[in-house]
Order: sequence, then structure tokens, then C-alpha cells
Amino acid sequence: MEIPAVNLKAIVLVHWLLTVWACMSWLPSSFAWGNFGVLAVGVWAIAQRDSIDAVLMFLFGLVLTILTDIVHFGIFYPMNDYAAESRFRFSAAAAITSLLLKPASCFFVYQMYHERGGDYNVNFGFPSVSQNREAYQSIDPQDECSSSSSSSAPPLAANPFNQAQDGKAAVRAY
Repeated sequence: MEIPAVNLKAIVLVHWLLTVWACMSWLPSSFAWGNFGVLAVGVWAIAQRDSIDAVLMFLFGLVLTILTDIVHFGIFYPMNDYAAESRFRFSAAAAITSLLLKPASCFFVYQMYHERGGDYNVNFGFPSVSQNREAYQSIDPQDECSSSSSSSAPPLAANPFNQAQDGKAAVRAY
């Protein structure tokens, strides 16, 4: 099944409209600053079509606003008669709709990140040693050494430290 292509402009426009409607009534200015700041990064991702960093920052911003929106709703949602007003209900519905659409938007932005060539591997800064050596090519000229074995001198690969056969140190050639 093919994943439908969603335009980044459509994602930014829908979230901008829902954020404007959500800020009409009851949410604090921190909600507006956080969401509009992330949408500004989304505009940057639209403007620079080949930027992997812009899309990645927009993706991380969307994930962070999911968490901050939940905190805003939990702290600032009124429990009194104010919730019965139609303006509040419309604003709350827009905010909740925006929150519910953000995981789907994150999924589509992540697909765009891969389309632009991004491949995010999680690395927490701990050095690791890989024992997989299949991807490496040997630098030893083994084909040349096996063909020169008929001469009286030992092959270079068999004598890696350039020592003479009788145990005395040979002259080093740099």
C-alpha cells in the first residue's frame, strides 16, 4: 500500500489555522508562541526544499508541541460555567483537533525527511566499536604476492616489517 504524499504547505496551513482558532479564547500566550514558532520552522522547511535540517527541526518541534499542548490543556482548561460558551467550545475544539492531527503530521513530515535524503540514526554520544568487518576491503596486495612467490626473495606481505631472513634488520625504504 502506497503512503499518500501530503504537501508540507498543507500541513503548515492546517496547523496555522487551527492554532489561530485555538488562541481565540482561553489558551495562554505560551501556547501561541510555541505553536507559531514551530510553524515558522515549517515555513523555513517549505522555503528550502533541499534542507534536511529544516524538516528535522520541524519534526522535533511538532513532537515537542504535542507534549506542551497536553500540559497546556491540563493546566488551563476551565472547570466552570465559562466552558459552556460557544466561543470557548469552538476554540477548545480547534486546539484538540490540532493536537489530534499532530501525530499524523509527524508521520508525514518524517516521510518527507526520508525523501530529502535524511537517515536519522539515534546516537547518544557513547562511542561504540563495531566488529563487523565485511564492508571493508583489504589493502594487502595478495594477488601480487602469490604470483611473485617463485622468486628467491620473500613476498612483501609475508615479511611486513621489512626484516632480513637471517634476523638482522634490513634497510628501511620510505
